[in-house]
Amino acid sequence: MKVCIIGASGKLGRYMVQHSLERGHEVVGVCREKSVYKLNDFKDRMTIIPGATNDRNVIQQAVQGCDGVLTVLVPWGVNNYSSGTAQAVLDFAEDDARLVFSCGWHISMDGKDVYSWKIKFIGNVAGRIIRWLRLVDISDQEEACRRIFDSDTRWTVVRGSDLEEGESQGLPVWSRHVGDPILESNMTRRIDFALFMVQALENDNLIHEAPAIVGRSTPSAITHAADAGK
Repeated sequence: MKVCIIGASGKLGRYMVQHSLERGHEVVGVCREKSVYKLNDFKDRMTIIPGATNDRNVIQQAVQGCDGVLTVLVPWGVNNYSSGTAQAVLDFAEDDARLVFSCGWHISMDGKDVYSWKIKFIGNVAGRIIRWLRLVDISDQEEACRRIFDSDTRWTVVRGSDLEEGESQGLPVWSRHVGDPILESNMTRRIDFALFMVQALENDNLIHEAPAIVGRSTPSAITHAADAGK
């Protein structure tokens, strides 16, 4: 499989590169020019296209001929970064390509998620403050996901919990709605978040799903293992 990873130089992106190469995929990575050096460990085994991940010309070049596209939706700045990236992928990816996007738990596909006071505070109060400071625009990440949900492409939006470093615990478990007991631990190893993204490329059961994930060795995942994938 030929896989394009948009945001390849970030912490999550580098893990996705690693997992993809280990599975024998041909990898094309997009990252900002100043971050290309972060991919030095992989540079002889992948194609690197430097450029902004919301640059439509860069995305058009990168996704050409790719069977799958892994996209890290980051809400940086206030210039429609996430929605610009998502729209470029939706517009230029091959018609039958498998598209997998990452975002935060605060995104809801059907309005049935139940959020904690902490997530509500981040979205409603802190979100406005950091947008005013021109640092992060959570609402633009929400707009990006709305566009993905409304598209007829073969998409999956993976919604991540808090992340930590550490050795892999295996493929995370998932549920359809934030607030489900299995997700209560709210923690996933970053290497495993990347693993879920890469494996989703070949899991057609996740097409048009927005799975919220949590580490499979967390207390809530162990306690409610029978509820995984519901």
